[in-house]
Amino acid sequence: MAMSHLVKPLPIEPLQRSKLITQTYHNESLARVNDHEIRMSVMTEQFRWHRHPDSDETFYGIDGELVIDFEDRQLILTPGQMITVPAGTVHRTRPNGARSVNLTFERIDAATKFVGRD
Repeated sequence: MAMSHLVKPLPIEPLQRSKLITQTYHNESLARVNDHEIRMSVMTEQFRWHRHPDSDETFYGIDGELVIDFEDRQLILTPGQMITVPAGTVHRTRPNGARSVNLTFERIDAATKFVGRD
C-alpha cells in the first residue's frame, strides 16, 4: 500500500507561537485529536467565571503561572504542571503575574456557560 497520500504532520511550537501574541486574551485551536482539541491560551487579564457542562477541561502550563479559581479555593499552575477540571465545575482563569500561557484539552465545540460573578 502506497503511503504517499497520508498527511505529513509538522511540529507546532506553542511557546514560540505565543511570543507573537499581543492581545490581552488570546485563545486558539492548535490541533484536533479524535473528538478533542488542543487550544493555546495567552492571557494578561482574567477570564470570566464559567463552566463547561459537557466536557472536562485539562490545563497544562507552559509559561508563567496560571491561577484557576474555584468556588471554594484557588490553585496556581506552574509550567510543566497539569490539572483536569471536571465537566460542570465553575471556575475562572487568570495569570499570576503579567502573563501566562497554557494549553487546554477539551471536547471539540464544548459549550461554555458563563456564570454571573464578575
